[in-house]
Amino acid sequence: MEHLALYRKYRPKTFEEVVGQEHITRAIENQIASGKIGHAYLFTGSRGIGKTSVARIFAKAVNCENNQNGSPCGECETCKRLEKENDINIIEIDAASNNRVDDVRELRDKVKFLPVGAKYKVYIIDEVHMLTDSAFNALLKTLEEPPSHVIFILATTEVHKLPATILSRCVRFDFRLLSIADLVKVLTGVLDKEGVKYDMEALKMIASAGEGSVRDTLSIADSVCAYCNGTITKNDVLKVLGTTDYDMLLKFFDFMIDKDIGGLLGYIDEIDKMGKNMSVFVKELSKHARNLLITLSCKEPNTILNLPEEEFEKFKEQAQRCDEKRLISYLQTFASAENELRYTLSPRLLLETLSLSAMLGQSSEETKKNSK
Repeated sequence: MEHLALYRKYRPKTFEEVVGQEHITRAIENQIASGKIGHAYLFTGSRGIGKTSVARIFAKAVNCENNQNGSPCGECETCKRLEKENDINIIEIDAASNNRVDDVRELRDKVKFLPVGAKYKVYIIDEVHMLTDSAFNALLKTLEEPPSHVIFILATTEVHKLPATILSRCVRFDFRLLSIADLVKVLTGVLDKEGVKYDMEALKMIASAGEGSVRDTLSIADSVCAYCNGTITKNDVLKVLGTTDYDMLLKFFDFMIDKDIGGLLGYIDEIDKMGKNMSVFVKELSKHARNLLITLSCKEPNTILNLPEEEFEKFKEQAQRCDEKRLISYLQTFASAENELRYTLSPRLLLETLSLSAMLGQSSEETKKNSK
């Protein structure tokens, strides 16, 4: 039997199942329940956070014969028919590969045809920012005054590339990146249904690696599930992602804080012999500096970091040995070097230079000069 990726298998089917976007789903439900439905919507936000999923649910809800307070019932004949990906009343267009003016003209001709067995035809145009200028111009009039049976939903990750004339014709909804707590909620629901056991700390690591994206988080979970044997542990996640344990990062920063040059160089040698990807490691160092800065500066830091209590105590202890100026210097140094490490011929030498420069309190600009 063909394996279906977790993010596809557990795509939300009602607004209630959408996590982390309540500010949008509630507004849309209220519009549908009251019958005050717009003719054009713009969904914007990062990848993998629910734009297309909400658009599909919206398309079902406006056509549902018995919608539940604005959400599709999932039981009526229309809902069941619209659940199929090839239904003619929900038209998904990838603007990345259909971005010419001729493609928009063809769309403009087709919108005149009435829906079949439904109230509305819903056009979902994904990555709409990829349309050419002439294609946008061809879309303008239709987008402003479409037939009464047509609704447009434009989705984009780069809203700044859209002309003001398009923006002014749409009801805009900005999707947010999900918090680690929300992503863990998604993971627990999916893995419980899959019958996979897990450590909560492992799930937090997967959620953190997902960086706010549901799709990325579930893709990582898919990889970890394939690696482990029915139980996800912290070590499984570390091995699959190639990421670094908190204790290793804490030890690295201990050498820097103590200005122990010999200890630091020896530890970099150990890390190199482990086969760590230096580019990934430097990204984790910059994230660790940021986490220490949050720990030191914020009133309730662990509501932001969402670390296990035992790990958070270690962060607190290390953060108290630094000051904010020093941590900002560490953060600037490592964050500015992530791209350089991808192309350098000697990643280890560059990491050593970066670390020693940061340890000695040099600025990120001075570090760059020394690393060339």
